[in-house]
Amino acid sequence: MDNRAGEMEVFVLAAELKSFSAAGRKLGLSPSAVSKLVTRIEDRLGARLLVRTTRRLELTPEGEVYLARARRILAEIAETERIVAEGAKVVPRGPLRVNASVGFGERYILPLLPDFLALYPEIELDLTLTDGVIDVIGERADVAIRSGPLRDSSLKARKLLDSRKVVIAAPAYLACHGTPRHPAELAAHNCLRFNFRRAMDDWPFLSEDGQSVETVEATGNMLVSSGAILRQLCLDGLGLGRIGRFHVEPDIAAGTLVPVLEARNPGDIETVHAVFAGHEHLAARIRAFIDFLVEKI
Repeated sequence: MDNRAGEMEVFVLAAELKSFSAAGRKLGLSPSAVSKLVTRIEDRLGARLLVRTTRRLELTPEGEVYLARARRILAEIAETERIVAEGAKVVPRGPLRVNASVGFGERYILPLLPDFLALYPEIELDLTLTDGVIDVIGERADVAIRSGPLRDSSLKARKLLDSRKVVIAAPAYLACHGTPRHPAELAAHNCLRFNFRRAMDDWPFLSEDGQSVETVEATGNMLVSSGAILRQLCLDGLGLGRIGRFHVEPDIAAGTLVPVLEARNPGDIETVHAVFAGHEHLAARIRAFIDFLVEKI
């Protein structure tokens, strides 16, 4: 592809200095190189722009028009780059598209938004809470919050938190169906599970001697697509669930959900990341949001 902006710069300088040699000295080019670039423009346009004499260059009427337009275009390019550079590197501003799961968004992001927007009033936040896994690049999201293992990709990630998995149930469910004392007793209980591909029907537990991890098949009458739904069904007393503790910490503290089989908990971790399309020159609005989450969460 032709570098037409670069050619315009060469032409403007040659026309203003009225000399190929003087323009070449400023640009680090030979006079013949400058002359060839100007000739390339003229050949493409099919019009003479400069009249060459032994002592100086003079603009033709077509050259006058081209010079005025070229100056305007180059000024607009410079102004565009200045605006983008300031927005990217100096002041966090502009639209910021964030995608997060419903449970994480409601518990962690929404309460933080007043402080974030007060700190960065020139950022226009576009927040979507969904439990569907999106294509970050395809959906044009600047930041996506995801829990669980990350797939290999060109995306970058920063860890926001680690949360231990826990089996929980509502006191009303346990009062009605009994509290399991051994993982094998889960066969008699309604175990609520996830329906996404990376979820497993087998729940891990420490062995009797605590030296290894064993799995127990969890069965039940419902599959769900998110931690927020699983939490609510457990609160409603429909069964037991196994979930990252960050989803249910306030419920455990309030006594509305109770950890079960904690002595056999293997301590496996669910990690939550902020995922984004990495770049050496990450926009200031994206960097500010991720840094803010890392600090606050």
